[in-house]
Amino acid sequence: MRHQHAVQLRWSDPDVYGHVNHARALSLLEDARLTMASEAGDGGAAPPVILARLEVDYRRQLFYRPGEQVRVESWVTRLGRSSITTRQDLHQDGAVAISVVAVLVVVDGDASRPLTDAERAWWTTFLEEPAG
Repeated sequence: MRHQHAVQLRWSDPDVYGHVNHARALSLLEDARLTMASEAGDGGAAPPVILARLEVDYRRQLFYRPGEQVRVESWVTRLGRSSITTRQDLHQDGAVAISVVAVLVVVDGDASRPLTDAERAWWTTFLEEPAG
């Protein structure tokens, strides 16, 4: 199963050419990733994860259109002892504009900690084995 999240494009996102700025686009993916993570916890405001690694492929231009929402699909490709590797695709006009691989680390304060059984069970609902 994949986590689905709609994100609103913002007036401050585009550059002078009407394309969503590459760094601003990453914040849209972050919003989807943190929403997914917050649903795994106890409903608190801050999910207990930090970003350890981010790999980004810009596949096509992402255009700003007032009022438009784009869709982010997120899923898990690997569960470690204290880490979660996710894939994300940001879609616009029925095509993937940006693909991301993100490694999240579960933390308690300033140190990593193992996933709890409940967290592992929740993240497993989004686990898809990588192709190939």
